[in-house]
Order: sequence, then structure tokens, then C-alpha cells
Amino acid sequence: MRLRALLDTDALGLRLLGGEDELDRTVRGVMTTDLRDPSRYLSGGELVLTGLAWRRDAADSEPFVRLLVQAGVAALAAGEAELGDVPEDLVVACARHRLPLFAVHESVAFATITEHVVRQVSGERAGDLAAVVDRHRRMMTSGPAGGGPDVVLDLLGSDLDLRAWVLSPTGRMIAGPKVAGPGLPPDICAKLAAEHLAAARTGRRGPHRVTLGSSAYSLFPVRSSGRSSQASRDVRETVLSDWLLAVEADAGDWPEERLDLLQGVTQLIAVERDRRDAARTVRRRLAQEVLELVQTGAAPAEIAARLRVAAPVLLPGLGAAPHWQVVVARVEWQDGELDGGPTAQSLLEEILVDPLATGPEPSDRIAVAHTGDEAIALVPLPAVSTEHDGSEPGILAEALLESVRDPLSAGLDDDGRVTLGVSASVHSAEGLRGALEEARHARRVAAARAGRVCAAGHQELASHVLLLPFVPDDVRRAFTARLLDPLRDYDRRHRAELIPTLEAFLDCDGSWTRCATRLHLHVNTLRYRVGRIEQLTGRDLSRLEDKLDFFLALRMS
Repeated sequence: MRLRALLDTDALGLRLLGGEDELDRTVRGVMTTDLRDPSRYLSGGELVLTGLAWRRDAADSEPFVRLLVQAGVAALAAGEAELGDVPEDLVVACARHRLPLFAVHESVAFATITEHVVRQVSGERAGDLAAVVDRHRRMMTSGPAGGGPDVVLDLLGSDLDLRAWVLSPTGRMIAGPKVAGPGLPPDICAKLAAEHLAAARTGRRGPHRVTLGSSAYSLFPVRSSGRSSQASRDVRETVLSDWLLAVEADAGDWPEERLDLLQGVTQLIAVERDRRDAARTVRRRLAQEVLELVQTGAAPAEIAARLRVAAPVLLPGLGAAPHWQVVVARVEWQDGELDGGPTAQSLLEEILVDPLATGPEPSDRIAVAHTGDEAIALVPLPAVSTEHDGSEPGILAEALLESVRDPLSAGLDDDGRVTLGVSASVHSAEGLRGALEEARHARRVAAARAGRVCAAGHQELASHVLLLPFVPDDVRRAFTARLLDPLRDYDRRHRAELIPTLEAFLDCDGSWTRCATRLHLHVNTLRYRVGRIEQLTGRDLSRLEDKLDFFLALRMS
């Protein structure tokens, strides 16, 4: 706003004492001070309000005004409540330095002026930013725009002092302001995504307001232009794949103009989302072609040729033939009315990120196809050697599950499940069919477990863990009850610890010394407890078969 506009507002009670030629200066903010040197708190363009408590005699006015001018303030307004009329020495100093000077009537509170200036400046900034956002949206609609959504997030920070980030439904950072400042920690991103998904499942309109620690956030859903017009669609079709805009502010008392502005920002981000989805069409088609060849038993040479075509698309600039992993996902809803394949496809494209990629959107190196309720991802791994610790490169089921479980569980609510299976890496076309079957079998192992989001990897397929989920529940209950119920009853009646003792004994491979040390017991006490276990169950813990039965019973209980 201009200084001239302040004089035109009667409610502010301002009287011009000097600087009539400077009234077209722009006011960018307001500050109240009675410090002798407030320059460290000034950034330029402020209207400075003062009660003159800093002034002890006439000699103080000149240095005070000089400091304000050096800081680039727009004008000075002095209150008349303390000294009556504004001192002449201050009027002279302001005239000498061409600093506009106002007198504030004693009946007008500084807070009234501050509120008016802040409201006017924020409104003008919002209007300017809205024009920039609209122009940027038109640019992105007609073709790629420089900077993408990051540019608009920077504008929100510089023009409205709003920090904002674009997050995936699992809390992965998709875009953020490039200007200096701390980013969002991964755990905060995951919690915001979970809150967003939980709110979306209830059908509440955004923005959703959340408080984490001492910070308030407002969460705006980002829906692609193709889906937003189809209001009748089931929310479950998109809830696991829609992005969100997280703004570090409480939008509860925002005016409609600012809310409309943020909605415009989400529409702009949706354009970028649509553009990325369109770019994924080629990768989806490649994945579908490769998987059809694999599933129909095509010759390895034919599959290898198709992979050579796919590699440059998925790994631009990397000439080496990659290893490949296969990840299978299934999204199932309780009523069985929705086809979960497209949802699982979008979900895998969001959560599978090549751990060795360094580009701005590494998930674009993933090719995902879907058939029915199942989505299948081909994940290229440019490294062909093992990692420094000897482990294989690529995606690990445990790490993948840890990164997505909490947010997705909120989106699934109480009527959906996501199960994931991860294969080992393979380096040839001959290995792809086995990798696909391995990932599918791992997914079935995950599906046999309890929980809304479950995953299993190829490592678990060479262990007894593979067998346990497929034991029928009634057999499992009967087996564990026969072996463990006598021990539990004894522990409950005598406040003993036979079950913990059994677990420790098996974990120490039957070593009396190591087990006694772990439990802080005398060896004779340990022998007494093991003897009681054998007496109650009729088993002999020196026999491998009985040790194995106890081990499995504890695992299944």
C-alpha cells in the first residue's frame, strides 16, 4: 500500500507533519518501537510507530532518524499521547533526511494502525501472488514451466510468509521451497500424510487442520483435473494416490480470498501431477509388454530384447544393463466392489523409489503394470555388484513396509488392506519369471499376516517363516495350547517365569551357562525351571524334535 492511502483513512487519526513529496512510497510492513537503535529489526519498507520513549533531549532525534533512513523505512509515525505535540527537533530531522513524518492522535491505538496496515499489505500481496499463480498455471497447462511447483512454493514463502510442501500419500517429499530454511523431517511428513488420509476417508472437505508439537499445519488435497470433476467416484479409488499440499499455518481464520488462492495453488500442482502421470504412460506400456512376455513363457531372447528397449527409458544416461527387481502389490476392500488394480498401480508408482537414483523424481524410473486387483512393478537397479556390507542392492521389504505402514493404514481405515511382495534382484531375462513368482509368493505370505499393511521379501521364503502363515488357525491354536497352556497356567498360579525361561533357553541354543547368565540365575535354578517345563509338558528339551516344537509354538502363539 502507499503512504498516501494512510492519510485517506480517517479512522487511523494520522496528521502529516512533513514529507508530502514522498507519499507515493510503498509500505511493506509495520513495526512499533521505542528502542534508541531499532535498525537490527528492520528490513526496509516499514511504517515505524513510536511513542518517543527513546527521546531524552533534542539531540536524540537526529541519530534516531538517520538510523531509520539507513534501514530503508518508508515513514515514521509518532504518538502524541506521551509528549503532546511531536517535538520540533524530530520534525526538522525528518525533513533533513526526507523521511515522511506523521503524528498519531492520542485517541488512536498503535494496534489499530498495525492491524490496518497488515490487512491491506497482505491483501495486496495475495492479489499479486494470485496473478502470478494464475499465469504460472496457464504456462504449465500449455507446456512445461521452469521450476515446476517449487517456484510457486517459493512465492508463498516470499510474498505471504507461508512455508508449504507437496507430499505423497505416504509422506514422501515431492516438492518444497528452494529458498533457505529447514525442511520437514521425514517423521513429520509421514504424520501429516496419515492425518490427511484419515481426514479424506471421513469425507471432510479440506483444508484439514493439524497440530504437531508446537506447529499448526493446514492440509489441502491435490486432485488431478481429470478426477476432480468426477465427484461421484468412490474416495477409495484415489485416497491412496492423491498428493497433498501441507502449509505451516492454521487456515481456520483465513479470509475467503486467501483460501481461494491456496486452492489455485493446488490446481497448479495438479497440472504438474497430470503431466507426470502422462509421462508414466510409456513406462506402464513397457511394463505391460514385458510382463505379458514373461507370463506367456516367451523365449528369454525375446524378453531380453524388450528389456534392452525399456532400459534407456527407465534409466536415461545409464548405459550399463541393470539388475531388476519385481514388486507385487494388491489393494483389497472389504466389500469387494472396487477393482484395486489401478489403485495399487498408482500406489507403487508413488512408493517405489530407486535407492540409487539422484534425480528430482526418481520414482519415474519405475515401470508398473496391473491386472485385476494386482499391480506388478519392474524396478531397475543400475548397480550390478553387492553393497559394501555384502547385502544385495535394491528394495528391502522391511524398509518398504516401515516407510508406508502408518500413513497407508490411516487411508485404509477399517475396510481395506495393502499387501506387498518383493523379489530378489535378477540380472537376466531368464530370471524374471522366477522373480515374478517369488514376489507373488512373498505377497501371499504377507497376506497371511495380521495388519492393514503387510510386506514380505524373498529372504523370508527360505525360512520356516514361509510355512507358519499357512497353518490353519484351528491347528495353530490346538498346537500352541497343547504345549504352552500348561506353562502359562503354572506361571499364573505361582507367579513363575517358565515361558520367558523357555524362550531364553531356546534362544541360547540350549546352553545352560549362557542362558543362566542372560537370566541372571544360578545354573541349578535354571535346571529346576527346565525340569518343571519338561514335567508339565511331557517333553524332553535335550531332544532336537522337542526343541523345534517349542520353538514353533512360541512363534505361532
